[in-house]
Amino acid sequence: MTENVVVLGSGYAGAGAVQSLESAVGNQADITWVSDVDYHLVLHETHRCIRDPAVENKVKIPIEEIKAPSTRFVQARVEDVDTEDREIALDDGSTVDYDYLLVAIGSQTAFFGIEGLEENAHTMKSLDDALDIHEDVKTAAREASQSDPAQVVVGGAGLSGIQTAGEIAEFRDKHRAPIDIHLVEGLDNVFPNNDPEVQGAIRKRLEKLDVNIMTGEFIGEVDEDTVYIGDDEALDYDVLIWTGGITGRDCVQDVDLEKDERSHRINSGMNFQTEDERVFAIGDCALVDQPGDNPAPPTAEAAWEAADHVGKNMARQIRGQPLKDWRFKSKGTAISVGEDAVAHDVMYFPITTFGGVMARTLKKAIAARWIASITGIGRAAKAWPDM
Repeated sequence: MTENVVVLGSGYAGAGAVQSLESAVGNQADITWVSDVDYHLVLHETHRCIRDPAVENKVKIPIEEIKAPSTRFVQARVEDVDTEDREIALDDGSTVDYDYLLVAIGSQTAFFGIEGLEENAHTMKSLDDALDIHEDVKTAAREASQSDPAQVVVGGAGLSGIQTAGEIAEFRDKHRAPIDIHLVEGLDNVFPNNDPEVQGAIRKRLEKLDVNIMTGEFIGEVDEDTVYIGDDEALDYDVLIWTGGITGRDCVQDVDLEKDERSHRINSGMNFQTEDERVFAIGDCALVDQPGDNPAPPTAEAAWEAADHVGKNMARQIRGQPLKDWRFKSKGTAISVGEDAVAHDVMYFPITTFGGVMARTLKKAIAARWIASITGIGRAAKAWPDM
């Protein structure tokens, strides 16, 4: 009997898992791929579009270039997941039935109840977000002057916030635009909870780009003109971007699976199986169990690795074979800071933290390798100069 396997999401987890499933299940399953967009987005390079919207063509990969002809694709937004009836409800009123389901639907931005933040801030979770930031920064700069520069505030100094601030700085310098950039982080350092050496290297490059770094006080409230920081700091802005955290998507908040109460991210084991043996979950939408106290990190690297493993495990489940656990081991971190980059704790490199040509080349190679793995070397080579 042929099983119906459904994959939700076209991010790193979803796109990689579809290819893994196609290879692993053979003719034992019919695969349906559901996503609200008809492309895969190379999200960890999408910040490049803030500086240059033409990079869209390099980071946006059509679904048809990724999937096999036998895989059915449905473009729609998921509204609900019914695990009892094994049915997915879509925003066009249709439904998709499944025998086995992979939830790889990603996450959405968490606003942590900060008054006015969601209503007034850009997020940085999609291609449209990056293009909208570009347009608003460009407009704000056009309406500003050297004596009265546009004020751009980026909330959150994790990977996304650092890379966003860096790209805005490069846009400013390229166009000699009158822009002041402020990077606000509630914890004491940029790239919080990481090695002080890499934090220092990132800070040094942000300061070289003339980014004003404000750490140690949280954003408490936002209105249409001002960000209020801590007890007594008020920062007027023209463009506000929030990159401060993630939470589960609305469509999985009510799904009958064990989830984190606060973030609504789905709990899954080291084999990616949820409490329902027919439902698997990976990527940002999931808290994938790992040895120790922390789940797998919500990074592109982790989603990429997990995607290959989950396809094989779902094939094992269909065949009634034992599932294999997955243990994430980071190969290192590479972070863009405008044209420069910082790399840290990279496997096989003798230097713990480094920048310059080696770090920039490594960052490009990571993006190119991913693009080549899901499409081909030709597209990766075309994307290389803009990564």
